[in-house]
Amino acid sequence: MKDSKESSELASALDGMILVCLFLFAALAPHSIAGTQGAWLLGGTCWIIRLCVRPRPKLRRTPLDYLLLGFFILTGLSAVLSYEPLVSIGKLRAASLFTIVYLFAENVPSRKIVRALALTLVASCMINVFYTAITRVAGKGVKVQGIKAESPLLAATMTNKQRTQSSFPIANGDTILTVDGQAVRSTSEIANLLTASPSQKFAVVTIYRGDVFPPLRVPRGSLLQGATAEEQLGIVSGSIGRDWRAMGFYSHYVSYAEALQLIASLALGLWICQPVKKSRLAMLLLFALIGILFALLLTVTRASWLGFLVSVTVIMLVGTSRKMILIASACVIPLVIAGAIMLQQKRHVGLLDSKDASTTWRQTVWREGFELLKSKPRHLLIGVGMDSIKRHWREWGLFDQGRIPIGHMHSNFLQIAVERGLLALLLWLVLLGAYARMLWRIFRRLKSEGTSREIALDCGVVLGALGGLAGFVMSGLVHYNWGDSEVIMIFYFLMGLSLVLERSSNQKITASKIRG
Repeated sequence: MKDSKESSELASALDGMILVCLFLFAALAPHSIAGTQGAWLLGGTCWIIRLCVRPRPKLRRTPLDYLLLGFFILTGLSAVLSYEPLVSIGKLRAASLFTIVYLFAENVPSRKIVRALALTLVASCMINVFYTAITRVAGKGVKVQGIKAESPLLAATMTNKQRTQSSFPIANGDTILTVDGQAVRSTSEIANLLTASPSQKFAVVTIYRGDVFPPLRVPRGSLLQGATAEEQLGIVSGSIGRDWRAMGFYSHYVSYAEALQLIASLALGLWICQPVKKSRLAMLLLFALIGILFALLLTVTRASWLGFLVSVTVIMLVGTSRKMILIASACVIPLVIAGAIMLQQKRHVGLLDSKDASTTWRQTVWREGFELLKSKPRHLLIGVGMDSIKRHWREWGLFDQGRIPIGHMHSNFLQIAVERGLLALLLWLVLLGAYARMLWRIFRRLKSEGTSREIALDCGVVLGALGGLAGFVMSGLVHYNWGDSEVIMIFYFLMGLSLVLERSSNQKITASKIRG
């Protein structure tokens, strides 16, 4: 009897620990990959222990089990048969993030917790939204204007792929971020650092010009004569820079943009489903949505913008009235105009710009990826293995022989096909299709349950997940967001919550049939 009581107390403690980890996951997901994975690993460890403690929890099947597990098995097979097995097998840790789905689906005890977790994710995201706004107001670096023909900044050079120096003059509108590793906020700081350390011939300068460029070398001791720092640098003026692409607490703006798209879709779905748009919760959700969209705009990431536009379209068509669709359409127009202006000002490119470097090198890697995929039957069947292209890119003639950034295929579809084979790609597409169909069916079921605030929140979670899925797939045409851990963890989080609601709605249907 005593052992049974102790076992029950341990089970309760483990259940509580798991729940704490789930909320930590939701709170940390918009900010920290390390913190989020830590919550996943701790929660998963507690869950494994919990499965060994009586009374053992019942494992429930979901509509996505075979597809999720099948995709992981094919991924593991391609890793074992990879050109670089050790590298690819090491990547299985990232592939195993799909267990996040089951951590939530099996351990969220009620719809009430689903709602709390969803709102925690949205509320927590506002921390980095405020951080983005504050840092934008504060600014960083020095934006230089009116560079004269004799300015020493024009003598800057960059180390190219062949390890030789090529001319790379600092131009009007560039923002100087650091000199010799020290952040600068005024022209006098730049001038002082360019004259410091006279024993060194060059100063190392980083700039922002639509993106952060590799370090430049600027000759020391070449400042002009003048009474002011501007005269010495040969510029008309310098001001605090505010042109960089927002990253939140992440290390890259694309990861931040993709995460924001998913969370903004969730916030929109929750707001759309609120029965009273003037209620306190609805107003807070609207405020959060506006803030997240503000941060998303500041990432200046076209694919994520388009992804959210597709998400909005899906959410409106599935979950709202014609009147709301017309209102949303009217709101989209100024947002598109603002986005086009921001792209031109911050990145000096258009919404659809065939001359943009990021577009041209995407076209290059897509062409090379297709050639690699069809070059051998084994590539079509099982792929080349995850991350093996980083070891064999020279042999396979990828990335324009190293003249463009070396990384991945910049498309979920092509990356999965090249690394894991066409069968894995097909299974992945079926998985996403089955998930979308499941979300649509859950939404219809939940809508039939009533119009209470609680049911409205449940509908909002499902609708937001459906919109986020549509946006994720759209931006995945030109981004490898499936391989971005920060993004995919949020994606799996929403999938797990949706499966809890799917199970709950099925249980209600079964119960009503029994009563009938």
